[in-house]
Amino acid sequence: MPDASSNPHRLPSSVVPSHYRIHLEPDLKAATFSGSVEIEVEVEQATDNIQINSAELEISSASVLDAVGATIETSEVKHDEDMERATLSFDSELSSGPYTIVAEFTGVLNDQLRGFYKSVFTDDDGVEHTIATTQFESTSARRAFPCFDEPAFKASYGVTLVVPEGEFAVSNGPTVYEKDLGDGRKEILFEDTMVMSTYLVAFIVGPFEATDPVDVDGVPLRIVHPIGKGHLTDYALESGAFALKFFTEYYGIPYPGQKLDMVAVPDFAFGAMENLGCITYREVLLLVDKSRSTEPELLRVADVIAHEIAHMWFGDLVTMEWWNGIWLNEAFATFMATMSSDRFNSEWGRWNQFSLERSMAFDVDSLANTRPIEVEVNSPEDAEAMFDLLTYEKGGSVLRMLEQYLGADEFKDGISYYLNKHKYGNTETNDLWDAIEHVTQQPARRIMDSWIFQKGYPLVSASISDDSSTITLSQDRFLYTEGEEADTTVWSVPVVMKVGTDSGVAEVRYLLEERSAEIKLESPAVWASANAGGSGFFRARYSPEMLKALSSSMFENLTPIERYGLVDDTWSSVMAGRTSATDFLDFARGFQYETDLDVWTVLSGCLASLAKLVDGEAERQYKAAVCDLAQPALDRLGWEPSDGDSSRDLELRGLFIRLLANIGDDELAVKNAFDLHDSYLNDAGSVEPNVAAAAAGVVALKGDSAQYEVFLKKYQNPSTPQEERRYQSALSAFQGQNEMKRTLAMALDGTVRTQDAPYLLAVCVRNKEQGFLAWEFIKDNWDKINEDFPSNSIVRMLSGVTSLSGPGQADDVISFFDDHEVPQGHLTLQQTLEKLRVNVALRDRESGPFASSLTS
Repeated sequence: MPDASSNPHRLPSSVVPSHYRIHLEPDLKAATFSGSVEIEVEVEQATDNIQINSAELEISSASVLDAVGATIETSEVKHDEDMERATLSFDSELSSGPYTIVAEFTGVLNDQLRGFYKSVFTDDDGVEHTIATTQFESTSARRAFPCFDEPAFKASYGVTLVVPEGEFAVSNGPTVYEKDLGDGRKEILFEDTMVMSTYLVAFIVGPFEATDPVDVDGVPLRIVHPIGKGHLTDYALESGAFALKFFTEYYGIPYPGQKLDMVAVPDFAFGAMENLGCITYREVLLLVDKSRSTEPELLRVADVIAHEIAHMWFGDLVTMEWWNGIWLNEAFATFMATMSSDRFNSEWGRWNQFSLERSMAFDVDSLANTRPIEVEVNSPEDAEAMFDLLTYEKGGSVLRMLEQYLGADEFKDGISYYLNKHKYGNTETNDLWDAIEHVTQQPARRIMDSWIFQKGYPLVSASISDDSSTITLSQDRFLYTEGEEADTTVWSVPVVMKVGTDSGVAEVRYLLEERSAEIKLESPAVWASANAGGSGFFRARYSPEMLKALSSSMFENLTPIERYGLVDDTWSSVMAGRTSATDFLDFARGFQYETDLDVWTVLSGCLASLAKLVDGEAERQYKAAVCDLAQPALDRLGWEPSDGDSSRDLELRGLFIRLLANIGDDELAVKNAFDLHDSYLNDAGSVEPNVAAAAAGVVALKGDSAQYEVFLKKYQNPSTPQEERRYQSALSAFQGQNEMKRTLAMALDGTVRTQDAPYLLAVCVRNKEQGFLAWEFIKDNWDKINEDFPSNSIVRMLSGVTSLSGPGQADDVISFFDDHEVPQGHLTLQQTLEKLRVNVALRDRESGPFASSLTS
């Protein structure tokens, strides 16, 4: 990475903060705040000015105190809004030594869901309430108080809030005291934090309540929630307590904060935020009724809670030096959350489900417009753009690959050594690999550099010798669309093979660091899998004889995650034009007796994609083929839950209902779904939640204006945050034009919260009949959308345009962005448009031949 001094967005490193005293008073009615801050700093070389970050603040006064407490007034405070900083100038130089910066300021509680912002919610009695809350990552602490707003400028923080008497307030540290000011206000002082980065500071004020604390090995854990929602906190307390205990034991380091509050916020641009001791969440990701939620909803809550708690060590205690390293924070938390959830509920088979997330990363990384996991970051916009699939899912996937190659215990020991060595400090990526190498004596840095600093991933091709004694592996970059010149990238690929022989099954490990290599086997192979355990971040391709041997015995010899990989790799071959849609459907028919949830999840996604390629008689034939595949599977499982059902059985039943009714258009399945949904409306407890959610999805897709009114009422009067989200999303699935127009209007008239509206529009654009109408709505309202919605959500809203592969649709989308920019996600937009072109190519290439194969 370039030297920090060459980046105009970085502050000079010659003034270093050590402690902040922040005093803030929000006015919830006026949506403003006033405050003061004292920052203890060390001036390391003489200077006549100090630069600090400040954005959307009015600094009314500023001065410094020297070591003996003498005040030195500023001669000028100059604001640079473009660079988001203020320069404090002095008439004479400040000599090196300790000083305290003192500033008073005012600001606005904005509605952009960043910095110090306002949020509004209505309670069960119809009363509207306003809260003030924070979201500082990546670079928005500067919108709440003047500060040195860079990860490397770690300091401790003491926060004091002045709030109306009836309001609840919480921050990173425990409350020291609450003092009645005698005029309807109270002052709350919070304990100082450990040293940490500015983006981890948090404070929330409003009509909240807190659960009684749960003691987790001496750490008090609470759920803080809007009034009236305490009945939805038990599951979060249970999963939060588990994760807190699990990570303390895994890392071998005590929890670094004094307490842990998990706060449900009505409006939140992200899913959650790892503020030390004061984690903030979207309500739907924290507050849940376990008895009325689907397995994916429960898993998602547990995952997000674990992800944020994992950050308390990896991110908060040890922090990246600069934003180019944010991938490691997020990737590691993704990896650790999966591990925690797998232990929390083993029935979920969480590591198997992680394959679905790895597939999403593959999808982006198969594009020419992908990027390395770690890239140069200069501006705040650059930092914001880092929060994508490659940071989270690819990053987490390559960490899992390394862990499985080195060994779980060895990897854990390396992590513990790293955290202990660098606690309270900042690191670069290589510090982690060096720590793991120190413990394991394995070339972790060499392996991981090839994955972190190179874009894309390899296709590992396997072939076997005539006498079956030697397997040849070769690697080439996998791309959906090949470039004009061959890509010569080579990765250090930790290959773990499973080889079946006459005497049993052996595991063979090999670090493939060259273009190709031959591996001698101890016994001749009967069959072999190139990605045993499914943890390798590569696609596998087999010679015809190896594929035949593998496919003929896959249910006996391959685990579900390995069968998942076989399906996913085969589908990627369809996307790349190497396998036909017809051949894929024939391949899919071989899974009629498959019983695993994750294999069916990837299969159903592929079958849904094939459904978009056909119409008319071919569509009718295709629907029949889908029913032939799915009906026996549902018959084995049954429509009614049984006492012996596992978590995965419950979810799988819902998948089959959607597959049969939505893609297969089976009349009985559709009728049953409507009947089940009616039963749910009459008595929600009478229908198992996974079945209820599936039935609602069918009714939305097949329903008319009358059903739309029912769904709208359920969205407006939900019993849980999950039900609200379920019915909100379902509004996008109705196929009628009038229904779509109403949903689109609600996304922009304030009916739908701005935290949700971009994602609702994204699924509207995926609507098979009305997707282009939704796209035209986005075009027509582009300026207002960019004005109203959180900036980080715009490019996510556009993810749905990859579905617009019909004649003329893609050209319209692509031409629109010839003169419309998304600065917070330029590269992600380019990836979206490239995937759209890939989908168009698939339609052009396969629609005709596939239809012919179905009707011939």
